[in-house]
Amino acid sequence: MIRPIVTSPIMLRMPSVDATPEDAHIGQDLIDTLAAHAHECVGMAANMIGQRKRVIVVQDGPHALLMYNPVILERTNEYQTEEGCLSLPGTRPATRWRRIRVSYLDESFRPVTKTFSGYTAQIIQHEIDHCNGVLI
Repeated sequence: MIRPIVTSPIMLRMPSVDATPEDAHIGQDLIDTLAAHAHECVGMAANMIGQRKRVIVVQDGPHALLMYNPVILERTNEYQTEEGCLSLPGTRPATRWRRIRVSYLDESFRPVTKTFSGYTAQIIQHEIDHCNGVLI
């Protein structure tokens, strides 16, 4: 289901809690909402649709990559960039890492550890920040 986008910084700054299999519907809502905003957005976290759960979805090429309880295990090659956010107006500076290793649960709640680089890594970092209540 397509959900409205939360724009309240107070709500967005509240850290999220771990997701469970009972939260699978949140993942589907994120996928649906991201698809509806594909012209202006490449990733979303559950708090952006009013759910304080550690769930993110990232546009990874033609596929939407769904992650439950993502955690960055390793970071390499720091850089500075500017990012926008569907929940906030304008762009802001951000510190990111070119390559990250992430542990998460996939759409079936199976554990995965994978390395990401480039733009996909940047999007994942932005969305994990959302889960932690960090705004750019």
